[in-house]
Amino acid sequence: MADSIEVAKQILSLAGKFSEEDVKLLAKAYNVALYAHENYYRDSGEPFIAHPVEVCRILAQMNVDIQTLVSAMLHDAVEDSDGKVKIEDVEREFGKQIARIVDGVTKVSRLNAPVGTTDSKLKLETIQKMLFAMAEDIRVIFVKLADRLHNMRTIEFVKDEAKKIYKAKETLEIYAPIAHKMGIYSIKWELEDLAFKVLNRNEYNRMKSLVAEKKKEREQRIKEYVQTLEKALRDNEIDGYVEGRFKHYYGIWQKLREKGKSFNEIYDLFGIRAIVNDVPTCYSVLGVVHSIWKPLPGRIKDYIASPKSNGYRSLHTTVITGYGEPLEVQIRDKEMHAEAEYGLIAHWIYKNGVNVKTMQKWVSQLLEWRKELTRDFSGLEEFKKELQLDEVFVFTPKGEVKHLPAGATPIDFAYSIHTDVGHRFTGAKVNGKLVPISYLLKNGDLVEIIIGKTAKPSLDWLKYAKSPRTKAKIRKYFREQLQNELMERGKDVFRRVSKRLSKSMEEIMDSELVKKYLQNQGISEEEFYSRIGEGTITYGELINLLTPLVEKTQPKAQEEKRKPRSPLSTIEVSGLKNIEIHMGKCCGPVFGDEIIGVIGKRGLTIHRVNCSNIKHVETDRIFEARWNKDVQSKYETTLRVTTREKADVGMFVQLLENKGISVLGVPFMTSRKTYSIISLNILVSDLRQLEEAKKTLEGVNTVMLVERGKLS
Repeated sequence: MADSIEVAKQILSLAGKFSEEDVKLLAKAYNVALYAHENYYRDSGEPFIAHPVEVCRILAQMNVDIQTLVSAMLHDAVEDSDGKVKIEDVEREFGKQIARIVDGVTKVSRLNAPVGTTDSKLKLETIQKMLFAMAEDIRVIFVKLADRLHNMRTIEFVKDEAKKIYKAKETLEIYAPIAHKMGIYSIKWELEDLAFKVLNRNEYNRMKSLVAEKKKEREQRIKEYVQTLEKALRDNEIDGYVEGRFKHYYGIWQKLREKGKSFNEIYDLFGIRAIVNDVPTCYSVLGVVHSIWKPLPGRIKDYIASPKSNGYRSLHTTVITGYGEPLEVQIRDKEMHAEAEYGLIAHWIYKNGVNVKTMQKWVSQLLEWRKELTRDFSGLEEFKKELQLDEVFVFTPKGEVKHLPAGATPIDFAYSIHTDVGHRFTGAKVNGKLVPISYLLKNGDLVEIIIGKTAKPSLDWLKYAKSPRTKAKIRKYFREQLQNELMERGKDVFRRVSKRLSKSMEEIMDSELVKKYLQNQGISEEEFYSRIGEGTITYGELINLLTPLVEKTQPKAQEEKRKPRSPLSTIEVSGLKNIEIHMGKCCGPVFGDEIIGVIGKRGLTIHRVNCSNIKHVETDRIFEARWNKDVQSKYETTLRVTTREKADVGMFVQLLENKGISVLGVPFMTSRKTYSIISLNILVSDLRQLEEAKKTLEGVNTVMLVERGKLS
């Protein structure tokens, strides 16, 4: 095995100048990792120690500090050593800082991001833990990204196909977006291409082949463009260099899908980049470029004056060359170039020290994500959207730049300033003119928020908010403000249910069934009532939850009382005797409806004469039927209710039961943006009582339509 000092020197030689103490520290870490991974092998057949060494090499090329490199060497030592190395050992031998990074990477590595699952609770917990580990020390994610990059570079050796696909999806959905958000494009692009190769090898190979053909054609022309700009820089006595650049395969494939274009219609597959010494020179080079080639209107982007939210800075311009084709030119200084390649890592370069302001910004951002995920994000999907949304940048009256998701409105801007500013929002001016809350902000807009001392949030704002964080803050406000009201409303609904089930609230809440439900959901009694009050737990779900409890204890006589009488005694059928009779669930006939009987395998089924299900039934299967007026009974049927807003099921049940009409269940309920639909299974004595039930519900001002429905 290689000498530890030589390994350390070789790694550190990639990173520039390091002291002898650094060499000794990294060599010590190598020896610990060697001990931890002794007799362990990777799927490729290599000794496991090759992996942490390669992760170190990836990071060394990015000029990270010695603590990050030592942490990278030890990042699997605790997780994959059968207990030979513990986190306490790392802290004792290498100090708290390195132990914290190793512990963070270990925690993230143990989290399998729930790709493709519908378990929202698991998604929330996983992402919360991931963000927590990242927020403890931003270098955790540096190590984790390098770890994932090397694993993806060697993923072809993984024999388990399901595991390979999972890792590729996780890379594409979680790690590549994080690298993008942190501005680490060199890792982002490679991660995307490697995952793309696993998930869609045919398309990957197609893109690779198309680019190879085009690249061969274009190399000479790109070389000509580079030489032309380099000569112009020399003629203007500007110190710098020019390089050609090529778009990566996954980016090309995405563009083809999103734009609906053919490969030959994409003109920015290749471009050139000028790297100079300072910011003023960047603008000088822009002038030089435009003196050589004519700029395309509207295609000049100044990310130096207004950097992207991940810190990316550069000048972009698209020009028309002498060949009549578009060419994108990027212009940046050396520091910007390092940041464009390595993002936040460039701020943690050993020789320059830590850029405290940038680190604080990102740590606070991660903490904010973690805090809001606690209750206000809808899980992994929202997190992925937050990472991947396109952005617009707008200005405060003081000239501060705010980055918001594309499609953001003034309410998003208000909450991005401060939560209290959002809560007291009354209006907005954009570029000096009043605009509605629905106005879509555009790049470069100057936005001024108008606030009122007594103003309060409105639930309508959720319709106009684009940012998940804005929506989270609005929802949180209403939860906090209305908590007591929601609890009381929930208790009121629960009280009606308990009365209907002939059990006290205390008896139901003390049951093992409810206690187990609260434990599984991880909520308190107060939260349980609040969820009922706000409709998160619907009336139908409540009935379904408590049904087993009632079935165990309900007296048989009481149960019989709730059931409709057998149709045999209430229906008279012409020409048939001693046959089993059923009521049609498709139309739910009740006493007073015009009815007919249809013979089938189960016996005779009674339908309303206008039931759509019997239109095409053969005439020889149809028999005349009529109600027996001398027999009293109850009939089960369904009312379908459409409302303008979320249906208050508890209120509907109370209104009907006040009229002596029993509600047997809520088999169906759905909510949309502008309306809700709910089905109520009810027990009535005749058509007159059914009409009374309809009129009662139609009297509610939010109800748009009440009609008979299908029994479920």
